[in-house]
Amino acid sequence: MINKENPIGLFDSGIGGLSVLKQFIKFLPNENYIYLGDTARVPYGNKSVATVKRYAAECTEFLLSKNVKLIVIACNTVSSVAIDDVIAISDVPVIGMITPAATAAIRATRNGKIGVIGTRATIESDAYSKAIYSFYDNDLDDDSLISSSESKEFNIKNITVYNKACPLFVPLVEEGLINHRATKLIAQDYLENLKTEGIDTLVLGCTHYPLLAQLFTDLMPNVNLIDSGEHSAVAAIRLLGEKNLLNADSDSLIKKPSVKFFVTDIPSTFNEIANMFLNFDISKPEIVSFGN
Repeated sequence: MINKENPIGLFDSGIGGLSVLKQFIKFLPNENYIYLGDTARVPYGNKSVATVKRYAAECTEFLLSKNVKLIVIACNTVSSVAIDDVIAISDVPVIGMITPAATAAIRATRNGKIGVIGTRATIESDAYSKAIYSFYDNDLDDDSLISSSESKEFNIKNITVYNKACPLFVPLVEEGLINHRATKLIAQDYLENLKTEGIDTLVLGCTHYPLLAQLFTDLMPNVNLIDSGEHSAVAAIRLLGEKNLLNADSDSLIKKPSVKFFVTDIPSTFNEIANMFLNFDISKPEIVSFGN
């Protein structure tokens, strides 16, 4: 039986999923969390689909062993190619990154030009394009995708999605080179075609990318950035609420979120980036081991 006090489990290929954890703590501050970063095998974006599915299954089984009440796939690559596999082996609800961000992008755009950046695996899966076109064709009539208080009026004849693989962003973030000039030069090159197309909305199709949000804003100041972690956290509130699984603890004086960190390797930059994004000191993560 699932209890309200059971933790929410999140997993990612590395430290990028901390951007998702940050949003969950913001929107669901009274929950307990377990974060698993598969840092020994990062990145997932250049791995085969079969390998990503195997890694995802191992991470899922680990979180299930910790009696989590919800699994959050804090990785766009896994959400793109292996979410059905995760759902198949999980006996608790599963939330991915694609649907929440895709529907948010549709609501945000005003000119119908949506850009999506992600790893090679995410972009090659075409998951975001398929989701955006599918939901837009249905006018977001599904109540699970849009609240009744939000406008359903779309003065857009067509939506066009422009995809761009940005494989170097993940290793740059993992190495802590967020403000490095090389990162800016690479970002300028990656985003140039999207700027030329005149997009007004950009989906950050990798959980590492919110760490570069300020850089993206500097380069594309009039573009709406869609953070998949933020919108997945909002989706989690609704899902847990419907299942009566929101933690009843309403202590507003909690000084530090309850999070247990697990990694498959401890990168030299883990604590530095974790502290920067989460705004609190974390305990040394525990190392777990999976197959090769």
